[in-house]
Amino acid sequence: MAAEIKIARESWPLESEFRISRGSRKVSEVIVVSVSDGSQTGRGECFPYARYNETLDSVEKQILSITKTLSGNLCRENLCQLLPAGAARNAIDCALWDLEAKTVKCRVWELAKLPLPKPLVTVFTLGVDTPDKMGELAFENRSRPLLKLKMTGDGLDLERVENIHKNAPNTKLVVDANEGWTIDQYIDYASRFKELGVMMIEQPLPAGSDLQLASIPHPIPVCADESCHDTSTLQELSGKYDMINIKLDKTGGLTEALKLKRLALEQGFQIMVGCMIGTSLAMAPGLVVGQGAAVVDLDGPLLLKDDRENGLEFKGSTINVPSELLWG
Repeated sequence: MAAEIKIARESWPLESEFRISRGSRKVSEVIVVSVSDGSQTGRGECFPYARYNETLDSVEKQILSITKTLSGNLCRENLCQLLPAGAARNAIDCALWDLEAKTVKCRVWELAKLPLPKPLVTVFTLGVDTPDKMGELAFENRSRPLLKLKMTGDGLDLERVENIHKNAPNTKLVVDANEGWTIDQYIDYASRFKELGVMMIEQPLPAGSDLQLASIPHPIPVCADESCHDTSTLQELSGKYDMINIKLDKTGGLTEALKLKRLALEQGFQIMVGCMIGTSLAMAPGLVVGQGAAVVDLDGPLLLKDDRENGLEFKGSTINVPSELLWG
């Protein structure tokens, strides 16, 4: 019997408006794919991202274009030949992992021949706001071990980091420019940020315009986000970046994410595991990839008003291993 593949669009309101250098949002709109073999059903969630020319319509169209072919051969390797890396493939790939785990009655990490995952400490992200407001939010979250700060390149980013460090002096900081800085801003900020508790700078320059990072000092590790998608993009990053941000919506699923992690470690990169804004269903596969990562950014559910049923358990910034009722 052919497998049944279903697609659902879901909207998840955020706790408050979330801003980055490219814009803002009040709702997270995701696509959930369910794959059933007649007895078990696996699920996967993706976030279509406009930065990569993805929309809900385009991602749904991609998924629909292969459902007939895939339903006759539920194979992750087959999927990688049918769709490029991106949100559509991620939702299907994660659903297939979930389905296989349920079918053979084991957990996903056992399928992947990986050790039992341990709880992970995630960053908590502060969206772009005025320096004073971000300082207030930092004070409210001063007990968290890691804060991630969205920057804009508007000339106020140093003041933002100074305010945040003053209000959360014992918290380590990750600064994410989302391609919003110039090279001069990077040079200026990077030389000052270490004394302000910043442990990493993420994607300071636009992807494709980051070659200058290879010829200047990195007083703080620099992480590739928009410049790193899957294994095919890894070779372009050597010398420019110290770390890569692995996001399943970029790699096209857990299958490619695990390959990317292995190759990146072999080439000397540190690992960050990140996310788009989504529910626990989207974060759960990231916990498998995030084991041993230098930085974990899987706080999507913490930014939502409500999470889905059987969601991840957060104790402060610590995420526990997902229940099999959620995924995997």
